[in-house]
Amino acid sequence: MKLEVKGKVVELVQGDITEMDTDAIVNAANEQLILGGGVAGAIRKKGGPSIQEECNRIGGTTVGNAVVTGAGNLKAKYVIHAVGPRYGEGDEDRKLRNATWNSLLRATEKGCSSIAFPAISTGIFGFPKDRCARIMLRTVKEFLEKEQTTLSRVAFCLFTREDLSVFEEAMKEAFDTV
Repeated sequence: MKLEVKGKVVELVQGDITEMDTDAIVNAANEQLILGGGVAGAIRKKGGPSIQEECNRIGGTTVGNAVVTGAGNLKAKYVIHAVGPRYGEGDEDRKLRNATWNSLLRATEKGCSSIAFPAISTGIFGFPKDRCARIMLRTVKEFLEKEQTTLSRVAFCLFTREDLSVFEEAMKEAFDTV
């Protein structure tokens, strides 16, 4: 599914984010920037040790923030490590919005024309997928409408068909295409 915002494409795809042919991919990170399981584990495995080494030098970041490293052996040039909230910690919607917005800012600062997001915080952090989809998609739409950006393509790469369906429903709602 693809839609446009001010001439920029927002699309949903099913697949493996580590295989995305975009300038940047987003890692659903933890505050310590330790590449453990889930999306982070796949990025570590396919991207090689240089990504974790850069994360170690950065040392960590706060919930809602995003930092950038190189992408090692991945197709992307950069990995943007966005720290989403743990479900139940409080103020989760704002924190997820900030993690999404800050990822888009980091990509713009690096001059990226394309970025791919996973469903941040929906794995071990337990955030509900439908709520995540609505927040992330609305944030991307708002960013593309308001900000000067180098981005021309924002993709959401969902691993399962079920996740893709959840994001498709949320996209119809966020972009008023119901």
